[in-house]
Amino acid sequence: MAAEVHPKPQARKPVLLSKIEASQDVVNTAVIIPKEDGVISVSEDRTVRIWLKRDSGQYWPSVYHTMPAPCSCMYFNPETRRLSVGMDNGTVSDFILSEDYNKMTPAATYQAHQGRVTVVLFVLEMEWVLSTGQDKTFTWHCSESGQRLGSYRTTAWVSGLQFDVETRHAFVGDHSGQVTILKLEQDDCSLVTTFKGHTGNVTALCWDPVQRVLFSGSSDHSIIMWDIGGRKGTAIELQGHNEKVQGLCYAPHTRQLISCSSDGGIVIWNMDVRRQETPEWLDSDSCQKCEQPFFWNFKQMWDSKKIGLRQHHCRKCGQAVCGKCSSRRSTIPLMGFEFEVRVCDSCYESITDEDRAPTATFHDSKHGIVYMHYEPTRGWLLTSGVDKVIKVRGHDMVRTCTNTHTRTHTYLLLQIKDQCSR
Repeated sequence: MAAEVHPKPQARKPVLLSKIEASQDVVNTAVIIPKEDGVISVSEDRTVRIWLKRDSGQYWPSVYHTMPAPCSCMYFNPETRRLSVGMDNGTVSDFILSEDYNKMTPAATYQAHQGRVTVVLFVLEMEWVLSTGQDKTFTWHCSESGQRLGSYRTTAWVSGLQFDVETRHAFVGDHSGQVTILKLEQDDCSLVTTFKGHTGNVTALCWDPVQRVLFSGSSDHSIIMWDIGGRKGTAIELQGHNEKVQGLCYAPHTRQLISCSSDGGIVIWNMDVRRQETPEWLDSDSCQKCEQPFFWNFKQMWDSKKIGLRQHHCRKCGQAVCGKCSSRRSTIPLMGFEFEVRVCDSCYESITDEDRAPTATFHDSKHGIVYMHYEPTRGWLLTSGVDKVIKVRGHDMVRTCTNTHTRTHTYLLLQIKDQCSR
């Protein structure tokens, strides 16, 4: 019996569980405490707050700690309860939280940067504190001795940082749109490679150590999926936001990528499908369909006595075409285009309804998102906004809002049928 095709995703909406609205200024970073009804937040108002849910159902701060400068970022390690806070003055401060989350004890302070700290990470396996700043510097310190182990000068100030424990590779995304891969040793680092696919600055990075895939989000509204471990050099584009991407999280158990943008949009991408690379745009002096000259091709215009046309590109085949030969629009989800894009007439005719089946679902957080955090044990998603509000959403968002793209299931069924017939 043939597999039934359901091209449309399930249209369930995320469930808002809680709102925290007591901050005096923008909350730059907030995280859900695993296995606790709690949230840790750092804000421009110089406060570090630990919010615990009371019997009334409301979150109240069990810790309210004022820092010497506005808090720009943080990282929380639940195993050690170590909290690393980056500040506007270039300092990173470490604290140890008590088991009941009612106390935070200072552990170490690092003068890491000459400007605002943009990202901070704590690597338990190496006892390293990694950080980046607006001073265009990436540094790492020993969390036991407090000593600076090394630094690396970047081309622009860094806004994205990830680390792979197994290979000791640091992924650094900066405001030039470039991602740099560094190999870290105890007191030295070496440049592995750099790659650039964004036309805007890199705003967020997310690393999947199992698939060895790096996701980068940008102010150009796009996400790129980089194949790092496969050494294939493939780069898959995902186009599903209308504003700059503010956060990326990966849910490995459901193979979903969660992204958010500054306009409040949240997109859940089904990564359990065989996606295709977008083609390179071809160069031509005339339309590769009707052979009409483009406006810079003076010789052909003179010879044919025709006015030059504006050049466009088909997003499916990459050919250079004129507007008349690319008047149609279509979604191409397996190429990452969840919105309609320009395609040439012949490609439009080749795209089937199944090809147009969405591989992502879209949701409105109803506030301009500054930061996003995903807690995998419960499947909860947290967003903090420019409205100074923190919102926590339930696990139904991730579990049910993916599109189970049935072409994959059909392909597997055909494979099994073929195996049995041999």
